[in-house]
Amino acid sequence: MNVVKEIIETIKAYDTIIIHRHQRPDPDAIGSQVGLAEILRASFQEKKIYQVGGPVEGLDFMATMDEISDDIYKGSLVIVTDTANSPRISDKRYSLGEKLVKIDHHPNDEPYGDLVWVNTEASSCSEIIMDFYRHNQEELVLPDNAARLLYTGIVGDTGRFLYPATTSHTLEIAAELRTYNFDATAINRELEQIPMSVAKLAGFVYQNIEVDENGAAKVILPQAILDEYGIVDSQTAAIVSLPGLVDTIVAWGIFVQQPEGYYRVRLRSKGPVINELAKKHHGGGHPLASGANAKDLAEVTDIYEEIQDLCRDFFGKS
Repeated sequence: MNVVKEIIETIKAYDTIIIHRHQRPDPDAIGSQVGLAEILRASFQEKKIYQVGGPVEGLDFMATMDEISDDIYKGSLVIVTDTANSPRISDKRYSLGEKLVKIDHHPNDEPYGDLVWVNTEASSCSEIIMDFYRHNQEELVLPDNAARLLYTGIVGDTGRFLYPATTSHTLEIAAELRTYNFDATAINRELEQIPMSVAKLAGFVYQNIEVDENGAAKVILPQAILDEYGIVDSQTAAIVSLPGLVDTIVAWGIFVQQPEGYYRVRLRSKGPVINELAKKHHGGGHPLASGANAKDLAEVTDIYEEIQDLCRDFFGKS
């Protein structure tokens, strides 16, 4: 029995299903998590389906989370979407269920769970959830709201179909989702628009970016700057892609200081593989889009030097 069949048979065997996703969610985390929840609610109306994980950090136009007590986990099936490593799972009660399923598209560095379905060729976990539906159409129903959520997740993780992970299959899936009844224009507007405070921060980013001769770039956002612009960490996601618009920049890190003093590191690349670098600094992710952490400015410097080395090696320079 293949893993897709095992997952649907496992879902059918449980009366209570609780779906988790990663901390600091992005559109794909919410899209895959709640998109799956909506499919299961529509398909198995007698089952109790919950989506959990706390605040959605500006993505409330997509969905909100359920608040449930610990006792609901007893004898339940727990599914985690879009989360490579167990420490990143939002709401640590995921381990309280009877059985655990992992569905993801990140490198499978930690194959936690009793059933694991990882497809690193997929553009997004939302794409995988749509594949799950297509594999089991005789048993599953895809309501309009699930289509809206999955489409939003795909658009978010592909950068509106600009990133290299976008394949012909991705576009085929997106085209099928667009046949459902939801406002795609409104979704694009929600994903694209930013508050004035973030727009002003974008100006700071461009004015303060440091770039070397090989296209390695960095921007440091101290807590004092975030306070000055009235920005919280979750809003900095909107400026992560900005350095990539500069033609001379090849790979970059944006270092966002947290209230506790350490730095959240957002890494992006147009060519050099950066996820191994991220793993060395308490992070991980995709080859061209990863995240990490730096305990202080000394580690920030170390990470930037490693980005510089990757860019130098990418161009074959000694």
